[in-house]
Amino acid sequence: QVQLVESGGGLVQSGGSLRLSCAASGFRLNFWTIGWFRQAPGKEREGVSCVSTIDGSTYYADSVKGRFTISVDNAENTVYLQMNSLKPEDTAVYYCNAYRSPLDYWGQGTQVTVSS
Repeated sequence: QVQLVESGGGLVQSGGSLRLSCAASGFRLNFWTIGWFRQAPGKEREGVSCVSTIDGSTYYADSVKGRFTISVDNAENTVYLQMNSLKPEDTAVYYCNAYRSPLDYWGQGTQVTVSS
């Protein structure tokens, strides 16, 4: 059974850090594009960061550049999102996505709340 399971969310004060994990099961992450998206209440889902496990290239939204880092642990079949210098506007449900056309998998999401 194919599954993406996010963890690591929680409540943190402004300026704090969290590390989100996205553990894949039922398939290997090799040759996939893995992304983190987030959705705040009343807003559309937006892309935060992604990484290609083919060539290691990464993308970051302007709003998180210099604060978030995406990484892949092939042995653990897990993708991480290290989030530093968190701001209240980072508050959202964070979702993990694995994409390799035409396949597209989503996790259930993990809540991140940053208090001011």
